[in-house]
Amino acid sequence: MSATGRMCPKCGAGNPPGADYCYLCQEPFAAPPMPFPGAAVALAPESAGAPALAGKPGGPPRPAARAIPMLLFTDAERRNVRMSVVLFLLLFGVFLLLGAAIGAAYGDVGRGLGLATVLFAILGGVAYSGGAGIVLSIHDAVEAGATEYPQLVNVVEEMKIAAGIPMPKVYVMPSQGMNAFAAGRRPEEACVAVTTGLLDRLSREELQGVIAHEMAHIKSRDTLYGVSAAVLVGAIALLSDMFLRGTLFGRGPRSSGEGRSGGGRGNAAFLVPGILLALLAPLAAKILQMSISREREYHADAAAAGFTRNPMGLASALAKITANGAQVPGENRGTQHLFLVNPLKDFGPDASALMSTHPPTALRIQRLKAMAGIAERG
Repeated sequence: MSATGRMCPKCGAGNPPGADYCYLCQEPFAAPPMPFPGAAVALAPESAGAPALAGKPGGPPRPAARAIPMLLFTDAERRNVRMSVVLFLLLFGVFLLLGAAIGAAYGDVGRGLGLATVLFAILGGVAYSGGAGIVLSIHDAVEAGATEYPQLVNVVEEMKIAAGIPMPKVYVMPSQGMNAFAAGRRPEEACVAVTTGLLDRLSREELQGVIAHEMAHIKSRDTLYGVSAAVLVGAIALLSDMFLRGTLFGRGPRSSGEGRSGGGRGNAAFLVPGILLALLAPLAAKILQMSISREREYHADAAAAGFTRNPMGLASALAKITANGAQVPGENRGTQHLFLVNPLKDFGPDASALMSTHPPTALRIQRLKAMAGIAERG
């Protein structure tokens, strides 16, 4: 199967291989397919004695490519959505289990669950009320005007049409690093911010891939996913700390045969399991939170490929970001998960996957290439 794209002779838009008409202007194709600039070309496996694909004269040989079964972006998107839901339910299950264990240790499961629910509601309300303005100010983002950044604003307009969402506000961060993020509780309140370094080094197709990725986060309401997961992790840590302090350093739960008559008596049989769960739950919750973050990145990559119909645009952008750096002004651990690429740490293929906010960039590029029907030889 050939991954050579078709360039529309009327409007110049790049189209998937085998297309019968242009997706943009609906012009039917009568001529043979023409490769458009930047399109990835899948080559057949090298025959016996055939030379490897040569690079530039005097330069290192380019890695050979081979045709592989195409990974449909729709299939990848559905899988990542399912995984995100499963992981989020597991995280919420850990939260409820901890509340039930604490309640059981104090002799009232319902009261423990009630305390957990009230704590989640309070923390969630505070987190939800905080808008994207705080994140924008932390990273020195300024609003981008159509006169000063015409290509950026135009690409955002294109991708918001492809995603079917309202036009988000567009911001620019002064940094030579290459990165971007999206924020906002709802698509109607969303914003997209990119660094000046990213604008200077990416082609239009690569910029489309990056913006499409951020639009996917907005359309999928990933900000709410992230806020909810962070609130659950914080509530679990707070519940665990309250229980451990009260049990180990304060007045712990009374056994069923002690204390005053009436309610409020604890069950000593649940004390040890409660302590163990309180110790392990925060770690398990953090691992699940990071897993959710990684799955949302995979989902946004797959959705971006659907919006642009050009997975190689985002793949090429990720490769450039890896080579040039992803640093941003005001980078910190509290917002690192929002960015296209983690600005604090590069998660390589050998990095620990449990506590990483993003999948390895090399693996993301590999999956995007699979959506285009090509892969590099190992």
